[in-house]
Amino acid sequence: MGVQTVAQPGLRRVLAALCVTEITSWGVLYYAFPVLAGEITHTTGWSAATVTAGFSVGQLTAALAGIPIGRWLDRRGPRWLMTGGSVLAVPAVVALATARNLGWFFTAWLLMGLAMGATLYPPAFAALTRWYGPRRISALTVLTLAGGLASTVFAPLTALLDAHLDWRHTYLVLAGILAVLTIPGHLWGLRGAWPDPEPHDHARPAEHRDPGRVARSRPFVLLVVTLSVAAFTAYAVVVNLVPLLTERGLSPGLAAVALGLGGAGQVLGRLGYTTLVRRTSAHVRTALIVAAVAVTTGVLGLITATPALVAAAVVAGMARGVFTLLQATAVTDRWGATHYGRLTGLLSAPLTTMMSLAPWAGAAIAGGLGGYPHTFLLLASLGAAAALLAPATRPVPSGKDSA
Repeated sequence: MGVQTVAQPGLRRVLAALCVTEITSWGVLYYAFPVLAGEITHTTGWSAATVTAGFSVGQLTAALAGIPIGRWLDRRGPRWLMTGGSVLAVPAVVALATARNLGWFFTAWLLMGLAMGATLYPPAFAALTRWYGPRRISALTVLTLAGGLASTVFAPLTALLDAHLDWRHTYLVLAGILAVLTIPGHLWGLRGAWPDPEPHDHARPAEHRDPGRVARSRPFVLLVVTLSVAAFTAYAVVVNLVPLLTERGLSPGLAAVALGLGGAGQVLGRLGYTTLVRRTSAHVRTALIVAAVAVTTGVLGLITATPALVAAAVVAGMARGVFTLLQATAVTDRWGATHYGRLTGLLSAPLTTMMSLAPWAGAAIAGGLGGYPHTFLLLASLGAAAALLAPATRPVPSGKDSA
């Protein structure tokens, strides 16, 4: 392991702080919007498509910001970056709450996108990957288990606040929660020198230690394509699952329960990731998880019985949950942790872009194909194609991997 600059109690502090700040940041910056979007549309008179476009602007900004943010992380670590992101997030949410025209509204989302890029999973994953070294899988698992609670905590909290206030005052209250929990959480929780990469990273082939060369290599390019297409499939399912289930005859209430159970499935899937890591290589693991995303999506498009649909929603959630950990470990499994931030930023940019487009694209495809079952089958075929690419994401010896 690299130079150990954070003692064991310090590592626990880092993990605990990130669990709190990720739940809060995801809850306020991401999950509050789906709860409030309807009221924003109703009270402002802006169309639902326009309001949702603001959210997409934030996601795309976060994706693009991830590239320079990754370079910063590799050199300087996460403390000041994530603290600064939290400081920016507070006035950005306030700006959203007080937006009176579309220019103001979209500017607020642009600022929120920058804040998301500096505070959500990618920088948190980089922090745990470097500080925990060989024990990073267990730390990343704990973090994503905690992060999975963000919607569980903040969706009902946001709805409760909105029932007594309005969407603007709800966002102002959430901005206060964000300030109280995340700014000191990052400033206090992430203190400590940034450790050197693990020694075995320096023993890797020279081409694996050159981030520019890795980024141009065929395995890396195919990894980007594989995970981006799989993310498109997985996240199109999340938003379009309720319409599929209601089209199959389930009540809106039962469809919402199935969606919630899918969230619980994410937690179950992540619990088994450590065992999967021990028993499979990186490229085999990638193929298996992406194939699971594809198969569960296809099953949802084929079956009609209510119990089977609910069960399939849970299993699809499990595949989606373990896919998050696959994203977090894809770079280190192949090229080590030395340039994790930069390479993960390059990987996350198109992946996050696909995630931001998936909800709208899924609904658009359903309109074109005449229903959600056919849409899910098309999404499953895309996921299957991505799974077939996964074996080629294995790094190969020097001179054989240029794209």
